Amino acid sequence: TGVVPFVALLLLQRRPVAGRALLVTGSGCPGHGLCRSNVQEQTRRQVALLNATAQDLFSLYLKCQGEPFSSEADKLCNPSGIFFPAFRVNRTSEKKEVMVAMYKLFAFLNASLGNITRDQEELNPTAKELLDRLHNTTKTTRGLISNLTCLLCKNYNIFQVDVSYGESSKSKSSFKKKQQGCQVLRKYVQVIAQAARVLLPHLSPP
Repeated sequence: TGVVPFVALLLLQRRPVAGRALLVTGSGCPGHGLCRSNVQEQTRRQVALLNATAQDLFSLYLKCQGEPFSSEADKLCNPSGIFFPAFRVNRTSEKKEVMVAMYKLFAFLNASLGNITRDQEELNPTAKELLDRLHNTTKTTRGLISNLTCLLCKNYNIFQVDVSYGESSKSKSSFKKKQQGCQVLRKYVQVIAQAARVLLPHLSPP
C-alpha cells in the first residue's frame, strides 16, 4: 500500500503486478492542462469500442486455445473464482463516483491484458489475429486510462486512485495460463457491457 501518482500508475499498468494507491485530492494534479478539447467524446467512443469488440475478442481467444476450451468454455472459463474489481455504480450514481470506478476497472484490465498478451505470445506465437486484437484492445484501454486520468484531474482534482491488480500467471502451467486468460476475458465481456451502460449517459453531450 502506498501513494502512487497517476504517472507512476500508468507505468505500473504495463506489468501485471499487485499495487494500491490511495485516493486523495489536492493541488498537485499533473497534466490536466494537456486535456484535448474533445476528451469527453473520445472517452465515450473508446468505451463504446471496447464494449462492441469484447465478445469477439473472447470468442477468438477460445478458438485459438483449442480443446478442451473450445468445447468446455462454460466450465473452464467460469470467472466466479477470479478477482475482478467490484463495479457497484449505476446510472444514478454521481459522475465522480462513476469515473473513479471506471479508472479502477480499466487500470486492472490493462494489466490483465498485458498478462494475457505475454502468455499468448509464448503459447500461440502464430495466432496473428488474436495477438493483433489483444494489442489493439490494450492500446484502446491505455488511451482510455489517459483520458480518464485527465477528466478526474480536470473536473475533480483527483490525481491518485486506489487500484488493485490481478494475479500474474507467469509461473503457471500452460493450461492454467490459458484458463486464467479465458476467465478474465469472459468477466471482461460481462463488466464492459455494464460499464458502457453506466458511463455512456454521463459522457453524452447535454
